[in-house]
Amino acid sequence: MVTTTEIAPEIYRLALFVPEINLEFSHFLIRDEEPILFHAGLRNMFPVLREAISRLIDVSKIRHIGFSHFESDECGALNHWLEVAPAAQATCGLVGAMVSVNDFSIRPARALTREDVLATGRYRFRFLPTPHVPHGWDAGVLFEEAERTLFCSDLFHQWGHREPVTDNDVLERCQDALREAEAGPFANYVPYTHHTGRVLESLAEREPKTLAVMHGSSYHGNGAQALRGLAVVMRNVLGPKAEGGQTTPAGTIKN
Repeated sequence: MVTTTEIAPEIYRLALFVPEINLEFSHFLIRDEEPILFHAGLRNMFPVLREAISRLIDVSKIRHIGFSHFESDECGALNHWLEVAPAAQATCGLVGAMVSVNDFSIRPARALTREDVLATGRYRFRFLPTPHVPHGWDAGVLFEEAERTLFCSDLFHQWGHREPVTDNDVLERCQDALREAEAGPFANYVPYTHHTGRVLESLAEREPKTLAVMHGSSYHGNGAQALRGLAVVMRNVLGPKAEGGQTTPAGTIKN
């Protein structure tokens, strides 16, 4: 079953929980003159997701299908969406378009750089390249400038079936999720490099008000502080350890 929640004006979170892996998959529809679907989703989720989105808009009117990086839960159903929305185009970063998407997609992607603005009516979007944050050379996030919503893909990953949106601290959940992943078969799920903190700081400087999270609750509040707190969490869990394995506290989010 798809849970649909409006997390910002005309921005809808459509989430499916998979109990077998204790993980929620969120997709975001921006209802505007040129609607955007961010996260095309897995191919086997396409029928139920299409039905849920059809309650919000005519799916044939979707114009842009965006995602962070080339991975099945991000863009596995991309071609299904392109088939039902004949004017739609994949929207991704330049690297993603060159190395994966233009070969995979039935239509060429619209490749965006940091300087490009995607105007859809009331909203203006920028694709911000974030190499290896959360994954892959081609990674990036989508930022909406009017309402300051950051579509942050796998950043702020949380296990479990969570509330759709929260204004409470989510850093402890993220820290637990990263630690659990590192202790099991999903070790190195999120890479950590000497660039990670700088990339997260560049996102914090945008001062987002809403963090649209793919796995777990989205967040309303001080997005800049949340991103800086995530940088500490990732450094503590994933980064080089000091002698004796000591780390610094992750901190909390304050509105």
